[in-house]
Amino acid sequence: MNPNRLISTADAVDPVFLMIFGVSLLLLLGITITMLLFVVRYHRSRAPEPTSQVDSNLWLEIIWIALPSLLVLAMFYYGWSGYLSLRTVPKDAITITATARMWSWNFRYDNGKTSSKLYVPAGKPVRVNLESKDVIHGFFVPAFRIKRDVVPGMKNFAWFVASKTGSYDLFCSQYCGTNHSAMISSVEALPPKEFEAWLQQENRAVSVIDGKKLAQEKGCLGCHTLDGTSGVGPSFKGIYGRTSHIKRNGVEQVITVDEAYLRESITTPGAAIVDDFPPIMPSFADLKKEEVDALITFLKGVK
Repeated sequence: MNPNRLISTADAVDPVFLMIFGVSLLLLLGITITMLLFVVRYHRSRAPEPTSQVDSNLWLEIIWIALPSLLVLAMFYYGWSGYLSLRTVPKDAITITATARMWSWNFRYDNGKTSSKLYVPAGKPVRVNLESKDVIHGFFVPAFRIKRDVVPGMKNFAWFVASKTGSYDLFCSQYCGTNHSAMISSVEALPPKEFEAWLQQENRAVSVIDGKKLAQEKGCLGCHTLDGTSGVGPSFKGIYGRTSHIKRNGVEQVITVDEAYLRESITTPGAAIVDDFPPIMPSFADLKKEEVDALITFLKGVK
């Protein structure tokens, strides 16, 4: 297997899996059939007394040492070749940055465009640089046989080729908190021309940004409820104008929630911690100003 030849990641993984599965199945059948034959042939009723005096067999010993060694070496060779293919990115691959946070995905393209789904051109290699804003996540796309850890502070990447247009599930494969199971997105493989057209479209204008939809995309509603019930974080219901007890630099304060406090809580959540809630909210400082404004407008309207 040549790691420099453009293949899909599935082409690198599937032959290795099939080879190991085939060898394992062959050994299982061979050992089971041999065991059954020995049970019948050498049953006590057939041979009540041992008749063989052989205590060793040189060729048998050579075979059962050499054969497993060759099998293991073959598995290593094909596994290592497949691994090199998975870590050798084609030179013409486009680059996209995936940012994971509890509990959402955000994908950023070279021209600054962002999306909550991973849009890619079908039939072309794509390199995805992986970043985490809080805890360990996992970038897992079963259709392309890729699963890479997304660790805070550690550079990592995955690459793949979507050979056909369509929508493919994208999961977080590492348990990252209470709403881990809801951290689901998709890879949308488009024809190359459609992808280029989508890529050149401007991000949503300020006036049409849906604050609630944005809160869902960024995972806000995984921690904050809209009905007043307690969650991982304070409920959004009636949050604007509410009196809250917070700690700022270790000093307890009583504040009234206003726009300035909401903006600070979104971009610098560790600056003021609401009493009785853990300081686990990641920073959303990478949001554009119009996106923060849309979130604040949405929060004002949650009654």
